[in-house]
Amino acid sequence: MTVNELPLNITFWLSAMAPIIILLLLLIMLRWGSAAAAPVAVGAAVVVALAMFRSSGEVLAVAAGKGVWDAVFILYIIWPALLLYRTADNAGAFDSLSRGIERFSRNKLFLILAFGWIFASFLQGVAGFGTPIAVVAPLMLAIGVRPIYAVVIPLIGHAWANMFGTIAVSWIATQQVVQIENELKTALETAALLWIPNITAGFSIAWIYGRMSAAARSAPMVLIISLVHGGLQILLMFWTPVLSNFLAGTAAMACLYPLSRLKRYSEEDPDLRELSTILSDQEKVQEARPVMGFIDSLVPYAILTVVSVSILLVPVLKEFGERYSVGFPFPQVETGYGVGQEAKTPYSPFTPLTHPGTFLIISSVLTWLYYLYRGFYREWAERKDDISGIFGGMASAAIPSSVAVIGFLTMSKIMDHSGQVITLAEGVAVTTPPLVYSYFANFIGVLGAFMTSSNTASNVLFMPLQMRVAELETLSESAIFAAQSTGGAIGNAVAPANAVLGTGTAGIPGREGEVLKKTFPWAIAVSLLTGAATIALIIF
Repeated sequence: MTVNELPLNITFWLSAMAPIIILLLLLIMLRWGSAAAAPVAVGAAVVVALAMFRSSGEVLAVAAGKGVWDAVFILYIIWPALLLYRTADNAGAFDSLSRGIERFSRNKLFLILAFGWIFASFLQGVAGFGTPIAVVAPLMLAIGVRPIYAVVIPLIGHAWANMFGTIAVSWIATQQVVQIENELKTALETAALLWIPNITAGFSIAWIYGRMSAAARSAPMVLIISLVHGGLQILLMFWTPVLSNFLAGTAAMACLYPLSRLKRYSEEDPDLRELSTILSDQEKVQEARPVMGFIDSLVPYAILTVVSVSILLVPVLKEFGERYSVGFPFPQVETGYGVGQEAKTPYSPFTPLTHPGTFLIISSVLTWLYYLYRGFYREWAERKDDISGIFGGMASAAIPSSVAVIGFLTMSKIMDHSGQVITLAEGVAVTTPPLVYSYFANFIGVLGAFMTSSNTASNVLFMPLQMRVAELETLSESAIFAAQSTGGAIGNAVAPANAVLGTGTAGIPGREGEVLKKTFPWAIAVSLLTGAATIALIIF
């Protein structure tokens, strides 16, 4: 992006903020669904771009086209994730899973942390791009969690793993837009700051379950897992950032079995259960026996893990998958204020064979074949009168989510190409003293992820600006890099498009505002803590 004459004053700053304010008001205050709120927010961004930022029709068309293409990347997760969910559910897997989980451990707090924090983090390490939210939300329902919290918990639980998850895609992408002087120091400081959203996620999920009593009860588990997550990720930076999150997440998963054998976590605490307000009041009427065993109910996720790890970590498969990419060219455009975008030929290409959506589709097909061979579909259909088929109802669940995702990312690109995003960021940068800017640097990362639902996109969008400010203000570039990256991770917990991924598979489309109302306080609190830690990195 090139910027020559873009005004920086309060009028333009407030104008640039208007689409975001409108979106938040519609989602949180008025409780509109995302599918309804997103087009209004896009319209607001267009009006501001035309009226204030001298954007031509060509600029808006290119921005909208890129937004739709970026949305395709995410939609290729939403639809396959729903497919995997229905492939499993129509065979009775979730009924069997919920009962198997009860035998694994009767402690609901342990199970919610295990799936909503540890398993969600593991999935972010191997698949990413919203997969943890779309996959874990139905698992939360199986445990008995109310639908809103079934989405809130994995949103918070997976956030910390965004920067180095998915085989460190955000780290690799960020290296393409900025020159990192000291890679090891930068990676270490980034991993250190990411430890904050990690440990706070564990305690926050426990707090959501049963306030202080649950937090105290879960403390040994949270501290052990966080030490594995955060501590191992830091140690692995001395070897390679690329596998740091995946290996840390895998090690944490391995810790679950010995933890479940402890009496503290194997049996339910009746008093603590009484305190919880996030569990459903209705007990499910159980059949005489489950259709399948607990191991069979885990087959979809075991297959997903094996497929993801095999394609991403086996060199031959990864090299083959990366040979084929898809992308479209977009021309160079420039606003009347000199905000320019270079031509992209192609723009943001992605490799379908290594995309998480492909992993989900392969897993769905293999799961279907396995369950069909075992006769689970036939037996479950005999018990239920309302089986609509695997594809039945998929469109009604996925279309509202798809409209919302397209809207959010189109709005993001329009704000970016018109200069609204750079106005917001530079307005903060030029009006704050160096240490104050350092404290709030991670909030810019949060803003980027809120708009794009991606740590990678947030860093690509804002990291050049952050590093320029660090250079001008003689601040530690590694600390500012770490702050931006951690903010980008935190922001995934409040990204509307991420909330859509969860509400779709949790069966509550349109209630994203209720979800964000609960994740925003966590994100703000963690961002404030991250700001303080950033100051410490700079001073010491």
